[in-house]
Amino acid sequence: MLAATITRADATDPLAGLHVGEHPEPVAEEGWTVVRVRAASLNHHDVWSLRGVGTPKYAPFPRVLGCDAAGVDEDGREVIIHALVNDPAWDGEEILDPGVTILSDFHDGTFAERVAVPRRNLVAKPAAMSFEHAACLPTAWVTAYRMLFVLAGATRGSTLLVQGAGGGLATAATVLGKAAGVRVWVTSRTEEKRARAVELGADQAFAPGTRLPERVDAVLESVGAATWQHSMKAVRPGGTIVVAGQTSGSNPPLDLERLFMAKLRIVGTTMGTRDELAQLVRFCAEHDIRPPVHSTLPLADAAEGFKSMVEGDLFGKVVLRP
Repeated sequence: MLAATITRADATDPLAGLHVGEHPEPVAEEGWTVVRVRAASLNHHDVWSLRGVGTPKYAPFPRVLGCDAAGVDEDGREVIIHALVNDPAWDGEEILDPGVTILSDFHDGTFAERVAVPRRNLVAKPAAMSFEHAACLPTAWVTAYRMLFVLAGATRGSTLLVQGAGGGLATAATVLGKAAGVRVWVTSRTEEKRARAVELGADQAFAPGTRLPERVDAVLESVGAATWQHSMKAVRPGGTIVVAGQTSGSNPPLDLERLFMAKLRIVGTTMGTRDELAQLVRFCAEHDIRPPVHSTLPLADAAEGFKSMVEGDLFGKVVLRP
């Protein structure tokens, strides 16, 4: 079958390890099933994998990249795939499982014509939602949903700052927050991305580091070092900073004095649970939300989509269709 695989990791030239070509068919072990992929979407995780960041040392080469997909299962049902794979013996919240992996870290991922996944990872796709839009939800969008509603506790009328408009997570948080009646402010380095964020529902958009009209109830942070000082100053006393990424660096000055004097909460998270994905899917269906798509490409042209992500020339998701 056709697949986009990683053949080696290269920190300086990530695309050097990307191969698009024939790959063996998936085999479903006990408790797993094979899904025919109709659409899959890229995440920064896929580029980090090609750079060799965060991947288990025992991960095999070659393996299929991709965390997110929607398709048709062996019973003919249209489904969305939850990307986390747990130790079968784990019975707690899946994101806390010390043995958890994400599709493509160890098991073959979703950038293929077919993928094997645990049966429990399948979530029903609403009939009115396209495969392309559904494929955008399982990683960036479920992370944004968890950050926004579960950890930041955002409610109608609260004010939220989202750092780094344009990325998949920031875009998701903007759209979801607006649908829930949250006042969403965003930052971005480019005027074009700030304008696009306002089109998607942001109440205001600012250049990074801009002094805000007032302090916010919560900040969603995935940029890291470049925006951290602004995030610390932007949140109100007693407010929350939820962190799920660090694309610009992972070791900014923490400012401990402000942390304890302002009684701030800093919460880290990655991904979300299968149940949160199901809640997100229902929320999107109820509010007629369609994730913004930057481009849709044939799987055979996956390298073009990866190049766009490496260069940062994106607003919305890159979707691949086998």
